[in-house]
Amino acid sequence: MAGADTTNHRCGYCGQENSRFCYSVRSVYGEVFSIRRCLGCGAFFLTPRPSAEQLGRYYELEYYGTGSGKFSPAVEKVLDFFRRRRTCLVERFVRSPGRILDVGCGNGRFLGYLIEKGWEGYGVELAGKAAERAAAVAGIRFKSGTLEDGDFPEGYFDAVSLWHVFEHLPAPRETLRIIHSILKPGGFLFVSMPNIRSWQGRLFKGNWLHLDPPRHLVFFSPEELRKNLAQAGFRLCRKTTFSLEQNVFGIQQSLLNCLCRRREILFEFLKGNRSYTADYPVLLLRLQQIFAGVSAPFFAVLAGVESLFGAGGTMEMVFVRQEKEQGADEGGKQLC
Repeated sequence: MAGADTTNHRCGYCGQENSRFCYSVRSVYGEVFSIRRCLGCGAFFLTPRPSAEQLGRYYELEYYGTGSGKFSPAVEKVLDFFRRRRTCLVERFVRSPGRILDVGCGNGRFLGYLIEKGWEGYGVELAGKAAERAAAVAGIRFKSGTLEDGDFPEGYFDAVSLWHVFEHLPAPRETLRIIHSILKPGGFLFVSMPNIRSWQGRLFKGNWLHLDPPRHLVFFSPEELRKNLAQAGFRLCRKTTFSLEQNVFGIQQSLLNCLCRRREILFEFLKGNRSYTADYPVLLLRLQQIFAGVSAPFFAVLAGVESLFGAGGTMEMVFVRQEKEQGADEGGKQLC
């Protein structure tokens, strides 16, 4: 594969080369990658590492949507409901309006809702359509690009959030180091990401929606994420693997991926990616939409069941910043 690093299988989290092959996965453009598991830190990671040129292709305009939002107005309204739910979660831990940084802030609407409540909202997002939308949010303090050393003073934020961003990070340990520095002692880190040890992740493997190759570079189970963040100076406060926003459609699209020659057809259609779906039969698109609507209640129940066993398709975890030498609780209990 042109431009990819094929010289080693270095872990995307810790950098070690001691890993084992799990399974192959094919991207929307037909490029083949592998998922491997690091025998050091326990991370699952994508290999070969995509080049900057490749990633640029996968993050072009269609990824962010071509309209006023990433998805259609109707879908964006549903997503706004979940964005508001996240603001409530943040306010459960930070009792009064504070200062928050949303890394990978997308369209900035999550921050906008907190700003309306009196928060100081800071956002970082890669240049592109999403960044343009975020920069237009009233009151936002926005940076286009990536989070880097020197962007903010030490102990500056009450909270930092990584809503389905951690898996995209090219250097996640370095990002965690920066976040630890800019969080106040006792400040909170909010993380959501795919749970690769979920039932749907284990069942669908290379057809699993949330692999999203090659944009998603590294994955964890909840326990492995807890251990690695403990080493980075963060103690677990709250954990759930239940998400109606992510887990229901994760099952639906993964099933469709098993049945269709191309992956993510319905998902790309909902984003308005007509260049990807233009040659796809309209009747089959409509049937997939009907399937998604009719089957949603059943898969919502299934998403609830899998979460009861800690095996939901995605995980949402809250951590508190502590000094690294303090160590971490061994059981991952809710301590905050």
